[in-house]
Amino acid sequence: MTHRPIDEALRPVREHPAEALWNEPPAPGQVDPAVLSALLQRHGWQRRGGAPGRYGRWTPPGPGGGGTSLLVPESRAFPDSDDLLGEALVALSRSGSPSARDVLVALAVPSDEIRWWRDVPTGPVGAAPWTVEEQLRAAARQMLLAGALATRARAGYYGARHRRSASASLENVLVGAEPGGRRLTAFVPVDTGRPIAVRLHQALYAAREAIDYQRATGGMDAFDAAVEAGVSHELMEALVALVRGTEGARIAVEWAPAAGVPEGGATPAEPVEFSPGDLPVLREAGARYLREEPSVPVRLTGAVVRMRRSGPRGDGTVRLRVIAGAEVPHVRMTLDEEAYRIAGHAHLVGLPVRVHGRLESRGGFRRLTDASGVVPVQVDEAERDRLMKSLQENLDFFEEACSGD
Repeated sequence: MTHRPIDEALRPVREHPAEALWNEPPAPGQVDPAVLSALLQRHGWQRRGGAPGRYGRWTPPGPGGGGTSLLVPESRAFPDSDDLLGEALVALSRSGSPSARDVLVALAVPSDEIRWWRDVPTGPVGAAPWTVEEQLRAAARQMLLAGALATRARAGYYGARHRRSASASLENVLVGAEPGGRRLTAFVPVDTGRPIAVRLHQALYAAREAIDYQRATGGMDAFDAAVEAGVSHELMEALVALVRGTEGARIAVEWAPAAGVPEGGATPAEPVEFSPGDLPVLREAGARYLREEPSVPVRLTGAVVRMRRSGPRGDGTVRLRVIAGAEVPHVRMTLDEEAYRIAGHAHLVGLPVRVHGRLESRGGFRRLTDASGVVPVQVDEAERDRLMKSLQENLDFFEEACSGD
């Protein structure tokens, strides 16, 4: 049995946009002082005094931070509040600290922050192989996609289903990584991505509980119930990729201060931890989800894009570009001689076809079995012209439809 790796077609999430999003810091009037203070604390800045009830003095994390400080008002109740905010924002924009950039990103695009940590062996002077950062980014991409898939439907295995819309929902996610490849943060915009962050948060806790149950009792039953929380084969693969080759890994979700804690979101959200000892359970659960996800009865409408059969008569294989009926881009199916002829004629005149069948989980829900009831479907002139243009641009269709191989 083969299946498509979860990260095969997923476009990488965008690099940290600290320079691309703005040339100047946000306007003081657009910044809530309480939100700025919460973000500074989240990103490791230390409050070191200040006039109580009026402003706080914040210094950046790490050695050498004592020479820089920000004065951040606690509210807008005092006349100099906007001046202090403006000076603090300019100082952040000029700071070379990665934490300063993270704070500015969170101010510019109110976001829930998803953090990944990997405990990996270090080399000389704390250095790590260049592959370590690649592995972290790949695992994070897989996990975000698993969370996005779980917002579309609940399934133990998605395959190609919902992949296109789930991938599109991640286009506005921003990413910042720390040197060394051991930590990465994804900024998921609240307006478009909060359901993804909430679902992933719930799924990770459910996965942790299911693993603990299996390791305590030997039973896999908890993984069946965990599907409703968003746990899937795709999430298991992402966790395996994250934990493999490490001494342990953690994931945490921090809610955007400007938006508050969502329904179903814990606060404070403690990191969820996974260890190499969890890998056998994760692999077993992933294989179980893949094996047991049932086929789905569907009625598809699609455009014929490829045809092939071994001779001039008999059964043939047809590939459809799905227009409606299933959240997959393409399917293949085997048709008898009459249905194959109908599909060919529909293609030649620029019409899609409608067909009934079962979308098989084997192969990633890319094959339709028991196909029947193939009929052409009328479409508007614009869609028909587009289908005809596609036919003209793919002249090898005639060779494949009529060839003897």
